[in-house]
Amino acid sequence: MVSIRLAEVRDAAAIAHVHVQSWLTTYNGLVPEEYLASLNEAERVPLWQERLTRDISVFVAEIGSKIVGFAGGGPIREPLAAYDAELYTIYLLEEVQGRGIGKDLLSAVAEALVRKDHTSMLVWVLEQNPAVRFYEKTGAEHLMSKQIEIGGVSLSELALGWPDLRRWISSTNALPSD
Repeated sequence: MVSIRLAEVRDAAAIAHVHVQSWLTTYNGLVPEEYLASLNEAERVPLWQERLTRDISVFVAEIGSKIVGFAGGGPIREPLAAYDAELYTIYLLEEVQGRGIGKDLLSAVAEALVRKDHTSMLVWVLEQNPAVRFYEKTGAEHLMSKQIEIGGVSLSELALGWPDLRRWISSTNALPSD
């Protein structure tokens, strides 16, 4: 049984673990090996401890007492069209992908953003990331693309968005699982 709850500072180490492990499995072959090899869970713990004290909405997915995924969002960082919020991050351990946990985390973030008076949300995702299909299945629209650099390599990143979060939330029961 999966439970979704607000993340707490004490979850930082588990979130750092999921974050790094997800990068290693999701971005293998997409970003330089040297960059992936440099990822360090211990270095990410204090970063997550600090992020979890900010006014952003971060949720964790647990199976039993093990955190297997997380997602977070807040005000948009780089204005784009009429979008006012952003899904900053969503990661799941590879072994739990495809069970609907991603959709549940996405819904939790969207609902939290609506409670904070946000009306729309976008996410930036590498164009080659298999998660693009997940976002499309949840109704996200393609907005634009840009080039970014990771590990010295130029990669294409897509902005996908949900223009009406209230409407999206009301329709999430009809969405397919991730």
